[in-house]
Amino acid sequence: MKQSGTIPTSLGTESIPKLLKQYAVPAIIAMTASSLYNMIDSAYIGQGVGPMAISGLAVTFPLMNLSTAFGTLVGVGASTLISVLLGQRNYSVARRVLGNVIIMNCVIGLLFMAVSLLFLDPILYFFGASEATIPYAREYMQVVLIGNIITHLYFGLNAVLRAAGHPRKAMYATILTVALNTILDPIFIFVLDMGIRGAAIATVISQLVSLIWQIKIFSNKEEFLHFSKDMMKFDSKIAYRSLSIGMAPFLMNVASCFIVILINKGLQTYGDMEMAGGGDLSIGAYGIINRLSFLFVMVVMGFTQGMQPIAGYNYGAQLYDRVIKVLRLTIICATIVMTAGFLVAMIFPELMVKIFTSDPQLIDLSSKGARVVFLAFPIVGFQIVTSNFFQSLGMAKKAIFLSLSRQLLFLAPCLIILPRLIGVKGVWLSLPISDIISTIVTIFMLRTLLKQFNEEIRKQRVITEGN
Repeated sequence: MKQSGTIPTSLGTESIPKLLKQYAVPAIIAMTASSLYNMIDSAYIGQGVGPMAISGLAVTFPLMNLSTAFGTLVGVGASTLISVLLGQRNYSVARRVLGNVIIMNCVIGLLFMAVSLLFLDPILYFFGASEATIPYAREYMQVVLIGNIITHLYFGLNAVLRAAGHPRKAMYATILTVALNTILDPIFIFVLDMGIRGAAIATVISQLVSLIWQIKIFSNKEEFLHFSKDMMKFDSKIAYRSLSIGMAPFLMNVASCFIVILINKGLQTYGDMEMAGGGDLSIGAYGIINRLSFLFVMVVMGFTQGMQPIAGYNYGAQLYDRVIKVLRLTIICATIVMTAGFLVAMIFPELMVKIFTSDPQLIDLSSKGARVVFLAFPIVGFQIVTSNFFQSLGMAKKAIFLSLSRQLLFLAPCLIILPRLIGVKGVWLSLPISDIISTIVTIFMLRTLLKQFNEEIRKQRVITEGN
């Protein structure tokens, strides 16, 4: 496929396996690299600063999820809208979407930074920080929040790059960020002795360099989607459509923020009941497990990102048989990946955990927790893909429901009830239980949609045979 200055029309004609490979492989490499970057960041912090720094980093997860929520609200919504518009041949509106991505990310990023910095300590205490962990959490988030606009623009433009037919360039931007961060982390943490603050500075600088490269790409007038004066105007209709589609991942990340708060507070409370200092160490264990699980989840997200422009384009073009094919293939790939994660966690969790820490207690807590958290992984891939599938088609309400059902309808009640009955083990068990229930709900919703698609396919065949 030619990239520069062309419409990715092959999305409606090329074979589905070839398209998914073309779009998903760069996304998988990018997402895996992103996950490895998070792991490397945590490993440097854990080995170079200490176990309490790992716990302090885990305390920042809710705030990071909240920041990500606002970033995906714009970026994911806009990229999905662009895919559908290209499938509908509505090229002029697709170009204007890019300008609105810049405007909305700047405004939202600036507001989020200002409010979070103003109330940073109360927010971190509310998220589960203690006197032992808040210095680390504060130092890290102060730097990350100052670079918040950079982060939002970087992720937003990367999403648009994929939707506009540039999966490889989106991959290169992510790899560039990861490579720079891997180089800068030890320099700032060890050589310059800046501790956890150095890790945050390395992150922001790495994203800034990649953002400059993205801006250079979109400044090229030979590109189909490129910056121009007429497109840099706020359009309320485009903003509404983008934000409506992006509302599903936004609410999912907001729900994740709420869930991580419940997890941190549950681990803090019931961990301290079992041993002195057990709460902070349990939160650190969750931070490690979170990084490990994300390695596999991000591979699946790479597949869904590859699926998104293919499903969105063909849905806009009413090629429903191709929509079903890309969904089926993505589910198969995701299930294989998550099953591999399950096997790794069951067989040698200690080996993975030792990447992050040499503390015996933290290794023991993390290993035991990982075996429980990964229990439902073989079926989680299906749930992730299907939820993102609805989002790819612009079906905001269905995507929102699936995104929130696992978090709020199933996981939150489990996190409130189970720890009171069986202690800290109840926190860990809540995760696989909610995964199983939400997957069952997802199956029923997907069956209904596939029936509609099959009916449309039947009608199209009747019309074709009649002609």
